[in-house]
Amino acid sequence: MHAQERQQRVAELVAGAKAILTRKSLSRDALGDIAGKLEALAAQRHLWSETEYRSPTEAERQKRYLVSEEQDRTFALYLSAMYRGRRVPPHNHTTWACITAVEGCEMNYLYDRLDDGSSPGKASLRERAEVRVEPGRSIVLMPDDIHAVANADAPVIRHIHFYGRALEVLDRRLVFDLAAGTCKPMVMEIPSTR
Repeated sequence: MHAQERQQRVAELVAGAKAILTRKSLSRDALGDIAGKLEALAAQRHLWSETEYRSPTEAERQKRYLVSEEQDRTFALYLSAMYRGRRVPPHNHTTWACITAVEGCEMNYLYDRLDDGSSPGKASLRERAEVRVEPGRSIVLMPDDIHAVANADAPVIRHIHFYGRALEVLDRRLVFDLAAGTCKPMVMEIPSTR
């Protein structure tokens, strides 16, 4: 229905992100500039409707749609629709990320890693901040940042996630178990819908 407009606006986002990362080195400041462009795209709510991106059922808990990626699997854009109560445990990405809201609040929990990573499978984390990602408010993550996400309140939330590389090719990600003090390779529980 809005595919052509969405394709054009996503192409503009990717071109803008490439220009920013060419002018500036990868930094939180550069990602903040990209996040501003992502917020403008998310504000076009008609491009992310239920008609084109079906919400998950209670049994599914979450749906992730791969909206766009470059041929080399970089600059990957996803729409994530998350059912109430869904929580993704602490994890890293190994690539940069910008996340913003189409609708609803995605709670992000940020962690510091306290150990030096020298003992395989072991990890000690401390939560350092909570960030509400809602319309007009985004979050940026550097490759080594660790966060967890949750939808605690709304029946379904819709957020746009923009990554330096597609999730499907990230093979060095870690997921952390806070209680056990462990970490292991992260396997995506939910496949992306193309």
